[in-house]
Amino acid sequence: MELVVGTRYLSHTARLGALLLGLWLGQAAAAGPAACSQAQWPLWERFAQRFIQADGRVIDFSVAEQHSTSEGQSYAMFFALIARDQERFDRLWAWSLKNLADGDGKRLPAWQWGKRKNGSWGVLDPNPASDANLWFAYSLLEAGRLWKVKRYTDQAHGLLNLVASQEVADVPGLGPTLLPAAKGFVLEERVWRLNPSYVPVPLLRAFEREQPKGPWSKVLASFAQMLEQGTPKGFAPDWLGYEKPKSPQDRGMFMVDPVKGDLGSYDAIRNYLWAGMTAPSDKLAALLKRRLSGMEKVLEIADLPPEKVHTSIGVTEGMGPVGFSAALLPYLSSRKAGASLQTQQSRVQARLIDAAANPAPVYYDQVLGLFGTGWMEQRYQFLPTGRLQLRWEKACPANPATVR
Repeated sequence: MELVVGTRYLSHTARLGALLLGLWLGQAAAAGPAACSQAQWPLWERFAQRFIQADGRVIDFSVAEQHSTSEGQSYAMFFALIARDQERFDRLWAWSLKNLADGDGKRLPAWQWGKRKNGSWGVLDPNPASDANLWFAYSLLEAGRLWKVKRYTDQAHGLLNLVASQEVADVPGLGPTLLPAAKGFVLEERVWRLNPSYVPVPLLRAFEREQPKGPWSKVLASFAQMLEQGTPKGFAPDWLGYEKPKSPQDRGMFMVDPVKGDLGSYDAIRNYLWAGMTAPSDKLAALLKRRLSGMEKVLEIADLPPEKVHTSIGVTEGMGPVGFSAALLPYLSSRKAGASLQTQQSRVQARLIDAAANPAPVYYDQVLGLFGTGWMEQRYQFLPTGRLQLRWEKACPANPATVR
């Protein structure tokens, strides 16, 4: 099916999108010095009240185990930093260290904690998740800088060293590559299973700057190959396989993931989110724009993003949840896709931002909403160096009592 859109309509909807975005940003700017108040981010406060226990545990109630994940803990720490919510930041990190990392931070955090079959509570899967570890490290690094807490910085470096030694592998034909976890993602020593959404470019830029002798530049080079060869129709898959060269004269080959197939869905949506937030001057920005163009084209003829994409053939299925629309806001904004941006903004406003219309919030929708709307409201931005720029940074100097 084709949809022909006149330039007059596009111009009109683009103006509407700009007006809506302007209202959001105008409300943000009007806050002025009040931006120091944690209560200035209602979506974060609702998320914290619904999903974060008093002790700092983040709970996903949508699963029977009522589990907590290292991903959820690390994302919440990032949001707490954006909200200038240091008390919650500390509780989130303390719970993560105690329950996922044996209390001392000398091991990578386990990825899943929850209710066991015998009714007890504890670690359900000790394997660490590399994406969560990168977000832990990044949040700690930036918190150390912004709040002038050396302990955070030291802990971030310790985490990065563990990731480099346990979750970065020198893959034949590909070089140093971020694996999804320390174990379980190499099949018969020949095929590696990779997750493109585990490599947010701005975070790796920060690690390049912080640890110039670390593997981070090479991890980005590996990611660039993954993106170039693993997105034949302009869509990111949730998972991707890579087969090592059969001989020194051959090249390695990216392939459909042997376990999950070619679907791009709940993991892959984050690729568009990270790409939209990557600085336009970044060396990988043009590659991201070129290799992830499929979603923009879909939204030129469809009101809502698909729930699933068969990435090897470019066929879409179903309607994605409102969190997908929120995740795509930075992506569509960076592409200046005015009409599509306005459609997704309207959906997010009605289904996610307006609390009365969302009495039973869904965990992952809320997470994607915090990332997407927080960026659109200019609560945070990533600079080309990977440094985090926060709205409250200039208005709210660090409290001397927190320097330790």
